[in-house]
Amino acid sequence: MAGAAPRVRYLAGFCCPLGGLAAGKPRVLCHEAEVFLSTGSELVYVYDQEGGLLTAAFRFPDQVWHLELLAPRRLLYALCARRGLYCLSLDHPGRSRSTSQDDRDSEDGDQPSPVIPVDPDACILPDAALCAFTLLDSVLVTLVQGPARWKMQLFEQPCPGEDPRPGGQIGEVELSSYTPPAGVPGKPAAPHFLPVLCSVSPSGSRVPHDLLGGSGGFTLEDALFGLLFGADATLLQSPVVLCGLPDGQLCCVILKALVTSRSAPGDPNALVKILHHLEEPVIFIGALKTEPQAAEAAENFLPDEDVHCDCLVAFGHHGRMLAIKASWDESGKLVPELREYCLPGPVLCAACGGGGRVYHSTPSDLCVVDLSRGSTPLGPEQPEEGPGGLPPMLCPASLNICSVVSLSASPRTHEGGTKLLALSAKGRLMTCSLDLDSEMPGPARMTTESAGQKIKELLSGIGNISERVSFLKKAVDQRNKALTSLNEAMNVSCALLSSGTGPRPISCTTSTTWSRLQTQDVLMATCVLENSSSFSLDQGWTLCIQVLTSSCALDLDSACSAITYTIPVDQLGPGARREVTLPLGPGENGGLDLPVTVSCTLFYSLREVVGGALAPSDSEDPFLDECPSDVLPEQEGVCLPLSRHTVDMLQCLCFPGLAPPHTRAPSPLGPTRDPVATFLETCREPGSQPAGPASLRAEYLPPSVASIKVSAELLRAALKDGHSGVPLCCATLQWLLAENAAVDVVRARALSSIQGVAPDGANVHLIVREVAMTDLCPAGPIQAVEIQVESSSLADICRAHHAVVGRMQTMVTEQAAQGSSAPDLRVQYLRQIHANHETLLREVQTLRDRLCTEDEASSCATAQRLLQVYRQLRHPSLILL
Repeated sequence: MAGAAPRVRYLAGFCCPLGGLAAGKPRVLCHEAEVFLSTGSELVYVYDQEGGLLTAAFRFPDQVWHLELLAPRRLLYALCARRGLYCLSLDHPGRSRSTSQDDRDSEDGDQPSPVIPVDPDACILPDAALCAFTLLDSVLVTLVQGPARWKMQLFEQPCPGEDPRPGGQIGEVELSSYTPPAGVPGKPAAPHFLPVLCSVSPSGSRVPHDLLGGSGGFTLEDALFGLLFGADATLLQSPVVLCGLPDGQLCCVILKALVTSRSAPGDPNALVKILHHLEEPVIFIGALKTEPQAAEAAENFLPDEDVHCDCLVAFGHHGRMLAIKASWDESGKLVPELREYCLPGPVLCAACGGGGRVYHSTPSDLCVVDLSRGSTPLGPEQPEEGPGGLPPMLCPASLNICSVVSLSASPRTHEGGTKLLALSAKGRLMTCSLDLDSEMPGPARMTTESAGQKIKELLSGIGNISERVSFLKKAVDQRNKALTSLNEAMNVSCALLSSGTGPRPISCTTSTTWSRLQTQDVLMATCVLENSSSFSLDQGWTLCIQVLTSSCALDLDSACSAITYTIPVDQLGPGARREVTLPLGPGENGGLDLPVTVSCTLFYSLREVVGGALAPSDSEDPFLDECPSDVLPEQEGVCLPLSRHTVDMLQCLCFPGLAPPHTRAPSPLGPTRDPVATFLETCREPGSQPAGPASLRAEYLPPSVASIKVSAELLRAALKDGHSGVPLCCATLQWLLAENAAVDVVRARALSSIQGVAPDGANVHLIVREVAMTDLCPAGPIQAVEIQVESSSLADICRAHHAVVGRMQTMVTEQAAQGSSAPDLRVQYLRQIHANHETLLREVQTLRDRLCTEDEASSCATAQRLLQVYRQLRHPSLILL
């Protein structure tokens, strides 16, 4: 690098789409201090490098695909997509715009130069199928996209000072066939890769070097020109048009032969010669000097002088490079040497520079290869100034500039380096000053020690990269696994939430049974999780079972809390089941608070799955960046309710009298016995009554009774499906005990009354009988079924009555949804019953308030009266209809 000048200097920035500029359409041309730039949009910019200002911007009616500058005449030619070819005079830009007030208002105030709309009259060759063009001194060459073949057309160029519109067509030839891209009917579709056209002149031709651009025109040495295009082109001193097609063909057409073919028609295929096939889209054609002496001489040429190139190059989109040069064979004969190189791709753009170097850009880097370091002449019989061969392989040198979509190489600078003009994918125009003599040194001798050290460094680097790849692969695998798990979780959530009232794809059923653990009977709940869906429950899923007793649910200020069991769900595939058994009681006080609610929920842990993938705790990867905390999910997870099951007194009753002789019925549950009390009980006399509160209450206090009456018609409608042919009282008792383990024995014996034992050891008697309600309906008595609960324990009778009322509420709600109607009733009688109940409720409140203020002697009578009122309330004269 010469001096302290920066290697890369940004000149200006231009608008680009969100994803950046696409390769193939942007163009950068440089003439003296002016830069002509197209980003592939409708705008063409003119930038002054000396002043550092944008001097003009031309707006075309559609995207601009290609630019070429005819420098001596100060004419800028632009190919507008689906419109045709436009010509702008740079000396009189105002002629190319309309002068309406709308155009003056449309100027962008943020830009330092006016946006000049191009007048429709500037279109000199309207053709919607035009895809490429190139210019010679007196000929305009175009390439048109036909229905199935490419078509090359030649037009006469007007003389300087005349109207720039081309004259009549002087030649036409069809090139190879192609598969047209799909498009809208009546509107040709733009090809993904545009064809490339450039003109080639022999060194003896008098055609001036008027074109400046990525692939405008160049002059070849006579030796290479004759070997490539034949004796006819050499004798005629005719320019040749090279055409690189999107299918990979590199072909040529001799212009004078094409012009004379109109007057002497012949085989049109003879006019087109295929030089090579790259088998990938051709994106660049150029030429350069590769011989060392010739290259040094070429660098000293003035900018306007022609350089006679001795090597032709062409680039394919995927990195294949073709180089053709005149070289000596083993017999001393001059032959064309053709070599293909495979370079890193995809290639976005390319340019030929001085010193036999070719620049090409990929999405990740801007590289340079040197074609001047070829082989020496093959034998001593060739002259020393004879051409050398092409290098057997090319090693691209990185310039550490990425995403260049258009490139232009200027002549050698005064400091002795090379200057590149580049446009990046982000729309930045920049200059790159290169001193390639220092950046591309020749191979130096290496000692054994330095070679060994270099090998160690390379092996160490390979090891570090391998370790990093291993860590990154592990991280990618974890995140892919997390994404798969999240997708499964989304599918499971949608399936459960959209199931409604129908069968759920993932269900959890709960059943209860008594089990003997050590010296005590324990009520066990069995929850069965069944996966009937097509999804799998894997990492992150947990089955949460919450057990909530009645004391915790009713007393919000109590210290007790619900118990939650968490069971990880691992590999529960479609059709699989998972069974979990857990105790419901007794509690620490030795009793069982009924009812008990068992709620089953599926929980998906987002922090376990997503957090583990983004910030794995077991990872010691020094290459992975630490995951920021705001990326992790705020919520712990997602809860999906599955089921809610209530365990009440009717499910927990034991019936020792129904057990078969060879089986042992579960003994009633009670508080943990004191060892001293157990010893004294075993020592009491035979025939004596056991002492204790329960036995005394059963012996001296009358049993408490609660009843509820239900219409026989309502019960028959509700129980008709599973109890046909069974007496109504027996069917009702079986329905009440449907979730009890003894229901099969009750069904087999056709019982209508039964006596069981509560978990605390008290007896509970269930009686179902038919009665007639004579005072409710004026039309006659209403047949009803009375369900009566008797027990010496007030707590047990409350729990049993609560269980019966809960089942009745569910049944009445279901029958009401089916449109059942009630008979005519005596409204006055119902009002009287309701008033009596209101009076009793007010008396209950008064008695409870009195108990809080009275002494022990007075509170006994109040408590007895309170019990009597409760008994009256539990014997309503109403009936469920």
